[in-house]
Amino acid sequence: MYFWRLAFNKTATMTPVRKIINDPVYGFITIDHPLILDIISHPVYQRLRNIHQMAFAHLVYPGAVHSRLHHSLGAYHLMSMALPELIRKGVDITADEELGAKVAILLHDIGHGPFSHALENELVKDIHHEAISILLMQKLNEEFKGQLQTAIDIFTDKHPKRFLRQLVSGQLDVDRMDYLNRDSFFTGVAEGVIGYDRIIKMLTVKDGELMVEEKAIYSIEKFLVSRRLMYWQVYLHKTVLSAEMMLVKIIRRAKELVEMKRNDIWGATATFNFFLHNQGGYGSGEEYNIKNDLDIFCKLDDYDVMATIKNWCDHSDKILSVLCRSLVERKLLKVKLQAEPFGEAVVKEKTNEACQKLGISEKEANYFVFTGETSNTTYDLSDERINILFKDGTIKDISKVDNALIQHNLSGAVKKYYICYMR
Repeated sequence: MYFWRLAFNKTATMTPVRKIINDPVYGFITIDHPLILDIISHPVYQRLRNIHQMAFAHLVYPGAVHSRLHHSLGAYHLMSMALPELIRKGVDITADEELGAKVAILLHDIGHGPFSHALENELVKDIHHEAISILLMQKLNEEFKGQLQTAIDIFTDKHPKRFLRQLVSGQLDVDRMDYLNRDSFFTGVAEGVIGYDRIIKMLTVKDGELMVEEKAIYSIEKFLVSRRLMYWQVYLHKTVLSAEMMLVKIIRRAKELVEMKRNDIWGATATFNFFLHNQGGYGSGEEYNIKNDLDIFCKLDDYDVMATIKNWCDHSDKILSVLCRSLVERKLLKVKLQAEPFGEAVVKEKTNEACQKLGISEKEANYFVFTGETSNTTYDLSDERINILFKDGTIKDISKVDNALIQHNLSGAVKKYYICYMR
């Protein structure tokens, strides 16, 4: 079994623990509880070292090679700052709840597969990474004799103190605070820098809801604007978009060849082959249950996928080999973005060019010429709101404060349409 049973007992929980981790963004991160240390040491968590936080962003920003493990430790650190701040302000948080919130944020991304969002629903169909995170937390909870139950209740929004869930996942959670600050640090994009320390100092709770004191209004506005800029400049950068869509096309072509009963589509690793050929939920006509294959899923990471893609660079299938070689050598499809959808004439022209250049059919050219849309919202009013607590006790949404920078006209999604085609 992949889930190793660690030497852990109830007496061990009373043993004082203090470990420090040197983080390039925050300095020293302190681990001060044996349960936290055991979770970090667990192979299910250590797997996050091998999953890039930003998928293919390093093709544009060479420094963006940090992992999901870096991010989860950073989010844990910010949670460790936020909880004592709320306690100092008189918010009732027990020691068990404090530990539970720390465990919840530490494990919030544990269900991510290779290349995170880029391959969501591609290798494991119709299952969101949060659902896998919950399954893995439940598995770990059994292993650690129920000590993760509070964390699971917080993560699944079943805990009565809702503000704890809002710290883990909400409009102003420590997850977003860390990834903006960390991704800005590793990409060198200064627009993403936020005043996370000031925001944390201004956090408060009223009527069971997380909110911020009015002194933090400008810091919150900067946080929202930074998020908007980082999405268009980094996360949705056209080169990143091209690489991620090429990866999706590679997986889809490989699955198509599997369905055609090709016997030469085996990849480089047994783990990757498993999800490509067997239990990935494709071709069997049966509903797939990832719960049966958690052990195998926990062995799957970015290296499995890239090793397989390198192996396919010389595959006999022209479509698969060209896509793989182009991704490995960074000879990516060209991308154009615009405010309106691309017309059929443009798509037809680019499709004909691909057919002539590669000697393939019009249907096969769909792997090299395709359109889509992407969007980003500065402040989603349909999502959980960011509330500002004023000194007189009144509460206002961030978009309704006097002279608000983040207004209703920024709450709608900004859409951009793209076309990918061969150079």
